[in-house]
Amino acid sequence: MSDPTRRAILEFLARSGEVTAGAIADAVDDVGRTAVSSHLRVLRTGGLVEERKQGRYRYYELAADGPVLDALAFLQSILHLGVSDAAAATTQPASPPGEADESASMTGRRRTG
Repeated sequence: MSDPTRRAILEFLARSGEVTAGAIADAVDDVGRTAVSSHLRVLRTGGLVEERKQGRYRYYELAADGPVLDALAFLQSILHLGVSDAAAATTQPASPPGEADESASMTGRRRTG
């Protein structure tokens, strides 16, 4: 999934559903048909894509119960945590630089003196 062409193929399949290898190759402009076939083989071997043969055509679609769902759930959890952390950071007022140090030193003076 780190390869941009594979991500483009996965995105196209997510939008299009089941399509032929030729349609995928036409949609992914960066590489030729042979390269798309190689990427599809990697995605199929990884369980991200399913292949169905009908006559001389091969149809591909996202593997509905494959690792795509696990990856999506994982990424959603990361995004949720990131959004939660960002929201928490924006709701807590930030102290101006040096203010925390100054109040700590004043507190220290009160205790000693």
